[in-house]
Amino acid sequence: MGTDRKWATEILADGFERVREGVEHVLLGLSPEHLLQRPGPHANHIAWLVWHLTRVEDDHIAALAHVLEGNDPPASRTREVPPGQVWAEWRDQFALPFGEWATGYGQSDAELDAFPPTAAETLRGYHEATHARTLAVLDSLGDDDLGRVVDLRWNPPVTAAVRLMSILNDTTQHLGQASYVRGLILG
Repeated sequence: MGTDRKWATEILADGFERVREGVEHVLLGLSPEHLLQRPGPHANHIAWLVWHLTRVEDDHIAALAHVLEGNDPPASRTREVPPGQVWAEWRDQFALPFGEWATGYGQSDAELDAFPPTAAETLRGYHEATHARTLAVLDSLGDDDLGRVVDLRWNPPVTAAVRLMSILNDTTQHLGQASYVRGLILG
């Protein structure tokens, strides 16, 4: 399986690199005011979309790595922050009024409105740090790791391969939304 793992991780790394490039592009030249513009009363702004896609990647990669390091997969829903997130190093720079466990899932319009002005460089820096962590985890995968169960909260239980594809899918969807909002803002 060694060759299959190598191909799979190279394809995943390429996908995550494309997201990193897309984040860089979507933030290019935007002011904090641009980043907070909402194209509609209940629509997400670019700052939230980029923060959210990065938080999900950070949170899920850390949880996956935690299990692959020999810890038990989560079996119930909690608001625990998986160890190994880069968020701990970036949280203060964002000054968000959310709990440390928040990833943006299920947040309200009021919470979206509470997102403070944030520089594109801060969003980009957090995403770069998360991307580096993601590549390190991909690089550390052993031959059998992609098939290991990393989450028991779903039926069927989630393997590392499925979780990685899920993260990549989620990040590309939100990157597409951010790109669309950028187009609306800049015309």
